[in-house]
Parts: sequence; C-alpha cells; structure tokens
Amino acid sequence: MTAEKRECVSILVDAGLSIVKACLFVGIGRSSFYRPGRDWRKADAVVIDAINAVLEKSPRAGFWKCFGRMRFKGFPFNHKRVYRVYCQMGLNLRRRTKQVLPKRIAQPLDVLEQANHQWALDFMHDTLYCGKRFRTLNVLDEGTRECLAIEVDTSLPAGRVVRVLEQLKAERGLPNQLRLDNGPELISATLTDWCEAHHIELIYIQPGKPQQNGFVERFNGSFRREFLDAYLFESISQVRDMAWFWRLDYNEERPHESLGNLPPAAYRDKIENSSLELCH
Repeated sequence: MTAEKRECVSILVDAGLSIVKACLFVGIGRSSFYRPGRDWRKADAVVIDAINAVLEKSPRAGFWKCFGRMRFKGFPFNHKRVYRVYCQMGLNLRRRTKQVLPKRIAQPLDVLEQANHQWALDFMHDTLYCGKRFRTLNVLDEGTRECLAIEVDTSLPAGRVVRVLEQLKAERGLPNQLRLDNGPELISATLTDWCEAHHIELIYIQPGKPQQNGFVERFNGSFRREFLDAYLFESISQVRDMAWFWRLDYNEERPHESLGNLPPAAYRDKIENSSLELCH
C-alpha cells in the first residue's frame, strides 16, 4: 500500500469514519492499513545499487538491458522484483540524459618491445569509383608495428569490431591493452563488455587528441598514401582483396624505419628470438 492511501485513510478516520468504511472508500484492505509501513528503499537497497551500477555504465539502457546485465554479473533477483524496483525509481518513464564521456586521462605513448602487449584500433573511410562510401577498421600491434587486420565494409558496428577481435584471438591470442578513440562503436557496451570478459584494459585517448594514438595514426597515413589514394576501387570485394595483399606486403616486405629498416614480421621474429636467448 502506498503512503498516500494510508494517509487518506487516516484523514477519513480523523474525520469520524470507522476504519472499515474508510478502507472501503479508499479501496484498500483493512489488513493493509494495519500492516506496518515498509521503506522499499531499504528493503531493496541491493537491487537499487545493482541498477544504478548498470545505469552508470550505460545510462540509456532500458529495463531488459539492465536485467540482462545484472544476470550476466550473477545477481539472483528475478525480473518481477527488478521491474518493481525499476518502476519505483521512476526509470520506466521517458528520461532525457545528456551523453557525457567519462573523463579521459592522457596516457603516455609508451610501447614495449613485445608482441601482443598492446594493440591500437582506428577507423578510416573512402569511396568507391561509383561514389559509394566504405569504411576500414585497422588493427595495429604497437610493439611490432604489425598490421593485424584491415576490415572493410560499408558499415562496421561494434559487433563487427568484436568479430574481428575474435578472429585475431583464434589466430594469435589477445593483447593486455587496447588503445582507441571515443567513436560510438568503440565506447559501446558490446565492445566494453567483451573486453571486460576477456580481461583487456581499454585505454581511451582524450577527445580531439589523435596524437595520443600516434602509432595507428602513422599507419593510417601510410595506408592512405600507398593504398586508398593510389587506386580506384570498383567494389567492396575488390578493396578487401587488395587490402589483404597490401597488408601482407606491409608486414613481411616493407621496411620500417623505426624498426631498424626491418619489416614488422621480421622485427617480431627478432625480439622473440632475443627473448628465447635470454631465457636460456
């Protein structure tokens, strides 16, 4: 029973009506009136904290998304209890939230001479000869400067980014860290949840500071000059095929000045052999 109905019954009783008639008039049972009031905020404090934790990370999430995240975290509450608390918090009403990025702290552009420690992700875009736009997702190993993937399509949502990372996981494992910007695909719950499940630390650069992701930006410059600006493409499949051969040449044949004029693949072999010699 709500506090408002209890208050109405009390007012009618004070006015001279019996409790039975006052309860009938308000439309509640007499036992409900006699039952001690309960502060739902205290009784459901654990559920409230769990909902607030979800909304802090994903402010635009609806009920079922909140409930799904809570179940994924291992909370045992059933959907009826969560929905009751969700409505009592007023979250079922349309709410306007200002999308504000968490504060990004500038991170030093340090790099370890080690494969698979930290990767960098970034998007690029171009057009086909017919004018149709396409995008590329470039994945770079910062330690060895290897280009791990160039995914090409007209649209590359967060689910596609996760799929690329799953493919790289099967091929060579996963990194400890990912350096990336604040694009909508890269701050989405789809990617952040996947990285959290795989214990990958996300290092976001500050908005408007591409130099904080300098390794992949340098790669993007080479990719733009030597590939995107060098050819006219007729179809997406043609871009994919040519990008695959270009990536192969970039990793295995093209010398890299910062690596002592070694190609990235040869440099990776060099540092791995050095590590094995130190172990022995």
